[in-house]
Amino acid sequence: MSTQGAMVEVRSVRKSFGSLEVLKGVDLAVRTGEVAVVLGPSGSGKSTLLRTINHLEKVDSGSVSVDGALVGYKQSGNKLYELREREILKQRTEIGFVFQNFNLFPHLTVLDNITEAPVSALGRPKKGAVESARALLARVGLADKADAYPRQLSGGQQQRVAIARALALEPKLLLFDEPTSALDPELVGEVLDVIKDLAHQGTTMIVVTHEIGFAREVADTVVFMDGGRIVEQGPPGEVLDHPRHERTKSFLSKVL
Repeated sequence: MSTQGAMVEVRSVRKSFGSLEVLKGVDLAVRTGEVAVVLGPSGSGKSTLLRTINHLEKVDSGSVSVDGALVGYKQSGNKLYELREREILKQRTEIGFVFQNFNLFPHLTVLDNITEAPVSALGRPKKGAVESARALLARVGLADKADAYPRQLSGGQQQRVAIARALALEPKLLLFDEPTSALDPELVGEVLDVIKDLAHQGTTMIVVTHEIGFAREVADTVVFMDGGRIVEQGPPGEVLDHPRHERTKSFLSKVL
């Protein structure tokens, strides 16, 4: 796959936790405006891959770059040096991350959850951050929930607030780690609809999910991981309907 115009480039990334190697030399390129959906069984390395892309996990070897800049490191000659925490946090403001369990601040209202990072991390004026947060709430269908607290919302509403919070930093890239797996089945659709809208608007996204129908509808590229490796990747029609690899066939036969 050509990496020309790639927003995300993962090169030969390896990551172990103790003696367990979770990523075994992963290569992935996602172009600007593309949606990559990552599928695979539990323990295949999907979440760890996402966490290396915004440096929540350090790589053991290999590299990750977003929009042409190395994530978490700077290169000097042939050596990589880890960036200072402050510089890493600045990089993270360009890479939105939506977690499985929402991770909203329970003591802050919905509006304050969304304005907190733009004001504290990017130094934006409070007034502008509030206007932008209200517009984002309208975009995710929650204009009337600005003054509510997370505990007063359903799981689906909390996850939509989490998406609005990630968008508030105007990131170049959005990462979703199983954004619907903590939701009751009837709430899954409202969250996927928001992600679909973002896809139609050209947002670059990597989505780890078990929602095959969503992958078929929204993905530009489907990535199937197993045992810490990318086993197969390609357009949804190819990977989902005509998988070439036995592992992919076996996985899909259980979930389709």
